[in-house]
Amino acid sequence: MIPEFAADGNLPPGIHWATWEEICNRFATSLWRRCLLFGLRAAVESLRNAGCQTVYVDGSFVTAITEPNDFDVCWDEKGVDFNKLDPVLLNFDAKRAAQKAKFGGEFFPAGWPAGIGDRVFLDFFQTDKETEAQKGIVALNLGGLQ
Repeated sequence: MIPEFAADGNLPPGIHWATWEEICNRFATSLWRRCLLFGLRAAVESLRNAGCQTVYVDGSFVTAITEPNDFDVCWDEKGVDFNKLDPVLLNFDAKRAAQKAKFGGEFFPAGWPAGIGDRVFLDFFQTDKETEAQKGIVALNLGGLQ
């Protein structure tokens, strides 16, 4: 279940598990957000087809911002056959321009270093980059994706 936003517009700290339907019901509040969800769904399908079981959604998309720029996702790489993965999801060139062009957001393996200290992306995503305060993200189990 996705909780209400905190006073700062972020989700409360923690990993909040949701179904695809819950994500759509909560975040498809405008035409632009629905377009972002369309791209997110395409990428999630590619990840699932390569064996990924869990994705974590972050960025302004999972905040109270009315019109977010995009979304950020980190995905659990355990069990993923990288040969079956859409190569765009591993293209980090030009600030992930190919990922943004194809899917509308950015994707990172959850256990890879985020380039800031020794934090991995799953931990980095749970920290507000402006305030360093803890914040929440949304997790989706791809095994139950319909």
